[in-house]
Amino acid sequence: MENRGAVSSDGVAEILERELDALIGDWPYRVDQEPALRCIPLGFEDRTGHLPHLLQEVIARLHLDAGTKAPTSKAAAAHGNLRRKQGYTVAMMVEESRLLHFHISTTLHKNANHLKFGMLLPDVVTIADEVAAQLKEQMLRFMAADAADKAKGQ
Repeated sequence: MENRGAVSSDGVAEILERELDALIGDWPYRVDQEPALRCIPLGFEDRTGHLPHLLQEVIARLHLDAGTKAPTSKAAAAHGNLRRKQGYTVAMMVEESRLLHFHISTTLHKNANHLKFGMLLPDVVTIADEVAAQLKEQMLRFMAADAADKAKGQ
């Protein structure tokens, strides 16, 4: 007999996969709420260019076996270079990373009734670690490009 009142439970990765288009589509609205970021006017494509890849890397990280070292984020490296060219500051990139983590967390909260709670905390820790690792890679690329430009100017 089918239980019509039952709600399916999904892991965090499955919810993020299912909500990927909404996460990307809502991103410009989320960023436009932050004065520090909206001061650089960007169209949808420029604002979200690397977001699908960054989110896919978060999802891929959630699928890794515990203890497996995550690869360095190529999308984050490209994103750091792009944001520098677009005029972002280091503080703006940190704010954007904070917003990404918040945006992911809000999505999970909206889907709480579909979450498998047994793995929620470890997955949330993994997400925080991946977003921080991506920010580190963005900053490394940002600072390397900045140093190269300064060296050219000397």
